[in-house]
Amino acid sequence: MGRIHSIETMGLVDGPGIRTVVFFQGCHLNCVYCHNPDTWNVKEGYDISSKDLVNKIIRYKPYYRKSNGGVTLSGGECLLQEDFLIEVLKKCKKEGIHTAIDTSGYGKGNYDEILKYTDLVILDIKHVDDDGYREITSYGIEELERFIKSLNKNSCSVWIRHVVIPGITDNEEHILKLKEKISNIKNLEKIELLPYHSMGEYKYEQLKIPYKLKGIKDIDDELIIKLDKIINKK
Repeated sequence: MGRIHSIETMGLVDGPGIRTVVFFQGCHLNCVYCHNPDTWNVKEGYDISSKDLVNKIIRYKPYYRKSNGGVTLSGGECLLQEDFLIEVLKKCKKEGIHTAIDTSGYGKGNYDEILKYTDLVILDIKHVDDDGYREITSYGIEELERFIKSLNKNSCSVWIRHVVIPGITDNEEHILKLKEKISNIKNLEKIELLPYHSMGEYKYEQLKIPYKLKGIKDIDDELIIKLDKIINKK
């Protein structure tokens, strides 16, 4: 059994084609900009078996085929429920469904087995050095480094995502360091800089969780375009 937060059908931004996106419940990082704090607590959400979950996923196989889509297992942090995650990935592969995981690379360490059944990894890199990583997540960067080592031993395609936060990750020097850091990742297909936005702040108020970035304005679109040109320049 696993514990999930929700399921989104007909997703269009979490991997190629039309996708079913499964949001796993539970995340240790609690990033300062997270817009889904309701996924943090592993005791919330609801239980489901891998069989029942995959039965929901395969209902949409005709849409996957037409659009080269599939399933994306997200979160929260899907790596924290590694046994359940592996079961779901295996079953989806047997059904011929393209599999993706959307992750921060912060799990329990059995990454080689997980990646064996994963076609695409969408890796959210929070920061480029240990101090910055701790500022955003309260955890060190070591686990991400371990995940990248496993990633480089496997044949998964990789998309990198990075949130650009005003005053923290929004300068050229930082983006150049990020570019250098990801230059050794194999099978890298895509790099996306995501603009910080405060749309999820209301959830913190509802959950009575302090919002650490309160008062920081949404980032300027022109700056994102400028930084995107830097990181995607060959």
